Amino acid sequence: MARIIKTKKEYQTALARIFVLMNAVKKNTVVGDELELLALLVEKYEEEHYPIPSPDPVDFLEYVMSTKGLHQSDLVAYIGSKSTVSQIMNRKRSLTVEMIRKLSRGLKIPVEGLVGV
Repeated sequence: MARIIKTKKEYQTALARIFVLMNAVKKNTVVGDELELLALLVEKYEEEHYPIPSPDPVDFLEYVMSTKGLHQSDLVAYIGSKSTVSQIMNRKRSLTVEMIRKLSRGLKIPVEGLVGV
């Protein structure tokens, strides 16, 4: 029976069980339910013990620009003037809520990457 994962050993055991179940599982079965529950428990353990920090908004923008073949001048439509884009990319100014909305909609990227928590 699956239970809250509290130790690294329990975590490793759960991962091993998930690996076994993934090769033999069918949805909406007892085994499928066990796999789903174990995955949730592992996710909870990982969130607590191996947190992934939020990306820096400028680093995220640089990544988006490189993957989409964009230049700073392409951001003017979403951010404002060339000088404002430059200030943001040089971390001298932060993105505003409106800029984040426009970038997210226009570039089809998640807001979470632009917020910088």
